[in-house]
Amino acid sequence: MSGVRMEEVVKRYGDVQVIHGIDLEIADGEFCVFVGPSGCGKSTLLRMVAGLEDTTEGAMHIGGREVTRLDPAERGVAMVFQTYALYPHMTVRENMTFGLRMNGHPKSEIAEKVAEATRILKLEDYLDRKPAALSGGQRQRVSIGRAIVRGPEVFLFDEPLSNLDAELRVEMRVEIARLHKDIGATMIYVTHDQVEAMTLADKIVVLRAGRIEQVGAPLDLYRDPDNRFVAGFIGSPAMNFVTGVVQDGAVDVPALGGTVSPQVELPAEGTEVIIGLRPEHAKIDPNGTTLTVEITEALGGISYAYLTSSAGEKLIIEERGEISSALGDTVSRTFEPHHLYVFDKDSETRIR
Repeated sequence: MSGVRMEEVVKRYGDVQVIHGIDLEIADGEFCVFVGPSGCGKSTLLRMVAGLEDTTEGAMHIGGREVTRLDPAERGVAMVFQTYALYPHMTVRENMTFGLRMNGHPKSEIAEKVAEATRILKLEDYLDRKPAALSGGQRQRVSIGRAIVRGPEVFLFDEPLSNLDAELRVEMRVEIARLHKDIGATMIYVTHDQVEAMTLADKIVVLRAGRIEQVGAPLDLYRDPDNRFVAGFIGSPAMNFVTGVVQDGAVDVPALGGTVSPQVELPAEGTEVIIGLRPEHAKIDPNGTTLTVEITEALGGISYAYLTSSAGEKLIIEERGEISSALGDTVSRTFEPHHLYVFDKDSETRIR
């Protein structure tokens, strides 16, 4: 197995630059997730690792070898796509063995690799079926199995669960996590779904507009974001953001009902800042008067109240157990100062 290293990699299409000098190291056996909004460059960067997109500038290394100008077949990678890309006229067994048969591998070796892949993915009962007789989750497992039998140094996943329904997505997330545990291979996974990123990754790379915003373990990014973009992207529902002004060593935040005292070194008096507060770090005070309940979402053990301040700013607060708010209520919120995040209004960087 092998790690991946990128050195100042750049991608241009003509005069348009879409990847801007990415430096990144992915350790041997690590599960790394590229996450970000649509158009941020995550799939392009993955395809550059695979060799499906040329690297305009910089260097790409896999397992200590520079592969920047090598063809995809020479890089030791296998890619699982959003679409299953299975041959409809072939059985599961034939789909999984096709690449090996075309490259002249011995039948005994092919049989051994298929047996191991089907054991890992629990496909033994489907080997003689064709794709049309399989569910979406089973087809994606066949696609992953086809990658496993190649014995790649690095597995690349390009939004492999986006075509599945909600229940199958959860099931396949577990399957992919189990696969990584079983074979210990280096895996790079692209998704726009931060829940997938949080539950699967050893390391998350948050991308925006072709640049890395932050790299770290899932909970590190959640608890210690570097900027407003990462704070808002990691976490569901997203972090609340409201405006405030530094006054007398504290921050006046009308949406939060007055003055708050974040435990950070604040900028100069009169400076406008952004205050961040996660939904689970606040509680509703039904006796307050500063916020109006616009919508409530009851999900069972957890509910979410969507609130609006008199200035029109929006807040989401998580409620557990018995719901204490209802549509049209006027309420306030309570929270601990150490749960507040402060961001510069212009640069959106975190003030610590």
